[in-house]
Amino acid sequence: MRVLREIRPVCRRRNAARHEPQPHSRSRTSSNRWIASIAIITSFCLGSSSGVADEPSREQMRSLDEQVQEIKSDVLGIAAELGRLEEKLLYPSNSQVAVFLSLSPEDALQLDSVEIEIDGEPVAHHIYSFKELDALRKGGVQRVYTGNVASGEHHLSVLVAGKLGSGTDFRSSESFGFSKEVEPRVLGLTLAEAGGAASIELGRR
Repeated sequence: MRVLREIRPVCRRRNAARHEPQPHSRSRTSSNRWIASIAIITSFCLGSSSGVADEPSREQMRSLDEQVQEIKSDVLGIAAELGRLEEKLLYPSNSQVAVFLSLSPEDALQLDSVEIEIDGEPVAHHIYSFKELDALRKGGVQRVYTGNVASGEHHLSVLVAGKLGSGTDFRSSESFGFSKEVEPRVLGLTLAEAGGAASIELGRR
């Protein structure tokens, strides 16, 4: 009996020792917590730094877009200036003649085509698209022809075809005389509907 009593306390001490937390396990748990905390802080810092890095790139993209738009504007301006210089070289002021065409705003004429002759020579022929006709109806003016003629008296012939407001097809022609002097000559043609027919009027400038 004495032996058994001595053995029991020893077993209890061993069992108690098993259930007591070991110092090594505590340190391992705390180190794991530290590693997890460091990982969270690092990921947060990386996310913040990436957001900060994205911001300058967006600003750079905006700046680049503005530069592209400025370059486009400069190119268009240069192209327009080159066009004017080319026109001056091809059509000097002392021989230049230009023919413009417009529609009467009160009419519902549908213009299909126009032909221009100067001194019996065909110089221009144009077939109108829906967009061009819509622009003319809204008050637009089209430059049908630009060319060179010698100073003096000349003859202009105009042939137009299309539909009247009633839907009836029409084909009308008119002839005009004009004089060319040293200055550029501009001729304005106006197409209108009058008395169930199409008429062409020449505005002298």
